[in-house]
Amino acid sequence: MTLSAAAGKQTIIFFGDSIAAGMGLEDPDLAYPGVIEQRIEKEGLPFRVVNAGLSGETSAGGLRRVDWILRQPCDVFVLELGANDGLRGLNPNEMKLNLIGILGKVHSKYPKAALVVAGMEIFPSMGEDYREGFESVFPEVAEITHAVLIPFLLENVGGVPSLNQADGIHPTVEGHRIVADNVWQVLEPLLKQRAAAMAAK
Repeated sequence: MTLSAAAGKQTIIFFGDSIAAGMGLEDPDLAYPGVIEQRIEKEGLPFRVVNAGLSGETSAGGLRRVDWILRQPCDVFVLELGANDGLRGLNPNEMKLNLIGILGKVHSKYPKAALVVAGMEIFPSMGEDYREGFESVFPEVAEITHAVLIPFLLENVGGVPSLNQADGIHPTVEGHRIVADNVWQVLEPLLKQRAAAMAAK
């Protein structure tokens, strides 16, 4: 999208990992941020989507990368990181600090930006204590940073073979449509509220 085409629109940044990036799909626009963008256009909402997904990204990598991403405008920031931390068995407390740090940087540069956190779950094979510690991070981060929480990004997709690629981790095209549904449930009211405020100015 050109700058002129984006005039008068607010910017949504999806800051995530290989799920946001659409790993394994023929076209990255088929990943859930692209599906969300299609819905925004269909609804005629004044927003543009920036897909800042990077395959393999951890929360620590995101903390290092976010300053570069924030060189562009940001009105809504959707944070979708942590899955790779869980797959690698990284310390949930460190992940929590990294996620809080990322959102802190967003708030510092764009204090009026709306923050959204995508919750994640992990395989039971990681052990019950680790699983509980990992999954509790996302609602805690949302509460601390005053972000809106997507309870589980992969609801109705994770663990469903027909909706995931051969690796069992990355959604298919149909899986991404369902992921977009999960995100849209949280994002739609937020965007409509912001659109109404923009129209009232």
